[in-house]
Amino acid sequence: MPQQWYQTLFANYARQYDKEVYTQGTLGEVDFLEEELEHDRSRTILDIGCGTGRHDIELAARGYRVTGVDLSAAQLARAREKAAAAGVSVDFRQGDARELDFEAAFDLAMMICEGAFPLMETDAMNYRILQGACRALKPGGKLVLTTLNALFPLARMGQEPPGAGPGAGHFDPLTFRASSALEFTDDDGVTQTIQCNERYYAPCEMRWLLETLGMTDIGIYGCDLGAFSHDREPDCDDFEMLVVARR
Repeated sequence: MPQQWYQTLFANYARQYDKEVYTQGTLGEVDFLEEELEHDRSRTILDIGCGTGRHDIELAARGYRVTGVDLSAAQLARAREKAAAAGVSVDFRQGDARELDFEAAFDLAMMICEGAFPLMETDAMNYRILQGACRALKPGGKLVLTTLNALFPLARMGQEPPGAGPGAGHFDPLTFRASSALEFTDDDGVTQTIQCNERYYAPCEMRWLLETLGMTDIGIYGCDLGAFSHDREPDCDDFEMLVVARR
């Protein structure tokens, strides 16, 4: 099977990833997660698509038990290195988010900053990730995720040339998938260009998908880097939306 774009990107991109603008809101995002956990440090957390473990390490430093799963060995190596430097213990595991085998094991499952969902090649694969995340929750457990907001590219169709800002490239309104060229520099200083393909979701789609999986108390909000909140609904200026639901 040919390597997918996200496998190529994260094969050697851990240190550079930690420098990206969108990874700089960790403290505020963890504050929000603690609120969702009611500051109960006995509760257990699953991070799906944990990357270099930025949320997990901060949560562990605050006294929580965290399991992080990621497909990339390089991202996990960096996560373990950072956890050791911070003097905290996190159960980092290499695995495919489409094949999660946890059942009623965690009080909170999270997928932040497109952690696996919605990067997959098909809607069915993305659904399997969501299904596994929900299945991993104990009764009453919470799911917290951020995902690409279809309102953003829909509102800009025909307005921006390719290469102009977030979401640039070709957006297909029939499939809600965007394809674009991404140029990045890996951890060895080598510049590469890959073709990305991601699925954007409408707020009503996310609600329906979660309802089919038996989730309740579904809230969908605008997503601000480092300042997650329940304060406002998503709109056309939100590149991502924040989703919170209960098992």
